[in-house]
Amino acid sequence: MKLAQVPTLRQFVFYLLEMTWLTNKRIVVVGGTTGIGLSAAQSFVREGARVVVVGRNPESCTAAERQLNGDGLAMSGDAADPQTANKAIALCQTIFGGFDGLYHVAGGSGRRMGDGPLHDLTLEGWNFTVNLNLTSLMLSNQAAVRAFRAQKTGGTILNMGSVLGSSPSPAYFATHAYAAMKSAVIGFTKSVAAYYAHDNIRVNVLAPALVETPMAQRAANDDTIMAFTRTKQPLDGGRIGQPNDLDGAAVYFMSDQSKFTTGQVLTVDGGWSVSEGQL
Repeated sequence: MKLAQVPTLRQFVFYLLEMTWLTNKRIVVVGGTTGIGLSAAQSFVREGARVVVVGRNPESCTAAERQLNGDGLAMSGDAADPQTANKAIALCQTIFGGFDGLYHVAGGSGRRMGDGPLHDLTLEGWNFTVNLNLTSLMLSNQAAVRAFRAQKTGGTILNMGSVLGSSPSPAYFATHAYAAMKSAVIGFTKSVAAYYAHDNIRVNVLAPALVETPMAQRAANDDTIMAFTRTKQPLDGGRIGQPNDLDGAAVYFMSDQSKFTTGQVLTVDGGWSVSEGQL
């Protein structure tokens, strides 16, 4: 090798800075127009991906698309509608030429519909929470698996769990249907991951604790709950999580860096699952 061919340290550093984890990846984010999903979609774009984000509110879709800087499209749809994920994946394939990954973020609390402690839990609240958090996820995962198998390409799926699925809190966060659904996400993901590993389809779970999103406003605006949260999530001075705290993990799972990882749960919780929390 001639001396002139050896990169200088400066050139090597610039090369590292220019590297992106998701170059040419085509990703669908269900629940990607606000909060955790939108933050992830923006991070995916920065890492070289092109994305389709899905949200229920047409106005939030319009705003989200503007924030994706020409590397993303937004479509409105209900994640619990059997056609929504199919349409989003088809759009990704048509516009971007393929489909490499699904990030399912859509879900939320059923508290206003009757979720809560078991003795107060209503059947309406239970059914609403199942549909919002588990049925929608099953439908998007099914659409993704079918698309990957049809393409014969393999691919990656990342599902949104919650620390409440494995590390419940008896104070302030007693929505038992929600906890059951997030626990079910783990079992569902592991089962799907096992079955489709031979197709090179990997399926994992990202499980956050309390993150400042529209869903978290009840807690975020309650001084007592926030005082508890600061002791339950003691990392970084004790605070509520921010959507971008999850972005690095999401990028990892969407990238080829995770090509040997499936059926796993990554808990990004600020220390929630290893801390008592002080009432």
